[in-house]
Amino acid sequence: MSDYTYLVAAGLAEQGDDVQVWCRPSGGSYPEVHGVTVRRDLGSMSSADLRRVGQQLDRFPAPRRLLVQWVPHAFGYRSMNVGFCYWLLGRARLGDRVEIMAHEAFLPFGRTWKQTLAAGVHRLMTILMLRAAALVWISIPEWEEKFRPYALGRPVDFHWLPIPSNIPVVDNPRLTESIRGQYAPDGATLIGHFGTHGWPITSVLEPILKIMGEHPAPWSVLLMGGGSQEFRQELIRRNPSLDGIVHATGLLNPEDLSSHLTACDLLIQPYPDGASSRRGSLMVGLAHGKPIVTTDGPLTASFWRESGALALAPAGDAAAFVNLVQQLGNNPEERRRMGLASRKLYDDRFDVSHTVAALRGAGSLEYSGCAS
Repeated sequence: MSDYTYLVAAGLAEQGDDVQVWCRPSGGSYPEVHGVTVRRDLGSMSSADLRRVGQQLDRFPAPRRLLVQWVPHAFGYRSMNVGFCYWLLGRARLGDRVEIMAHEAFLPFGRTWKQTLAAGVHRLMTILMLRAAALVWISIPEWEEKFRPYALGRPVDFHWLPIPSNIPVVDNPRLTESIRGQYAPDGATLIGHFGTHGWPITSVLEPILKIMGEHPAPWSVLLMGGGSQEFRQELIRRNPSLDGIVHATGLLNPEDLSSHLTACDLLIQPYPDGASSRRGSLMVGLAHGKPIVTTDGPLTASFWRESGALALAPAGDAAAFVNLVQQLGNNPEERRRMGLASRKLYDDRFDVSHTVAALRGAGSLEYSGCAS
C-alpha cells in the first residue's frame, strides 16, 4: 500500500499536482519527491486523531479532493474502524470530494465468530464508504459486483484502476549472470517465485513444489521476497527431497530484486482465487517481461486468458500447473514470445502512467491522499 501510494503521489507531482499524503506514523522511508508533502498525523485513527486531521484539512482552500486507499485492514481497530467511515461521510457532507481506491473488498463470513463479526462490520463500513464516495476506483472489475449491493440504490460510479508494479526494472547484466551462476549452474532452468509468502499463497505453492520435486528435471526454484527463507525452511522440513532444488533470498532491496527476477527463465505465481490485476507480484513479473505460469480462478478476468501473456492452470490443480511449467521450461522460443507479450501487456494497460492519467482525467481539483 505504501509503495503504491508513493508511486501514484510521485506520478501526480511530476504532472504538476500539489500532493498531500496523510498517513499513520509508522511506515517505510521513501526518497523525497518535489511537490509531495507527507503528513504522518493520522495516529491510531481514533476519533480524536481524525478530528485533529479534519481541522488540518480545513486549512486548505476548498474544494478539497480526498483520495482514500481502501483496505479495511489498514485503518486499525482490528480492521473494524467504523468511526473512520463516519468521518469520511462527514467530510463529504462538508463539501470535500471523497474518492476511494478500493484495493480489497471485505472479509467473507467465515468459520469463526470473530471472522463473521469482522465480515459484518466490513459491510457496514462499505455502506458508509459508498455513501461518502463521489467515485470509486477498483483494483479489479469484479469488486464492483461485490460493492454494488451495498450502495443501497445510490448511484455510484465505479472505474477500474489496475495496480502497477512497484519494482523498477534494473539493467545489470553482470549481477544477473552472477545470480544465474549461483542458483542455476550448468544451464539449469531457473524458475522464480516472488511474493510475501503468506499462508494463502504458500498453501497453493507448496503442492506445486512438492510435485516438481517428485519429477526431477534440470530446474532450480528461487523464492524471492519477505518470508521466503522461513517458508523454504518449513518446506524442506516437510519435503526433504526439495533441499537441493528450492532456494530462497529473503527480503531484497528493489534493485537486487529486479536483477534476481531478470535472472529467472520463468516465474510461477499461483493464486488461490486466480490471477488478477490486484496482485502486485503478478504486475512485477509482467513489468520485467517474464513468462509466467499462474492460475485461473474466480477473480481472473477474461482478458487474461485472451492476452497470450500467461500460462493458466485451474486454481487448485497442482498437477496441471506443473505440466505447464514443464512445457514452458522445455520451450525457450515460447518463453521468449510470452515474455514479450507480458511486457507489452504491462506497458499497454498497467504502467503507473495509466493510473496517473486516469486520476488526473477524473477532475482538475488538487489531491490529498489518505493512506495507512
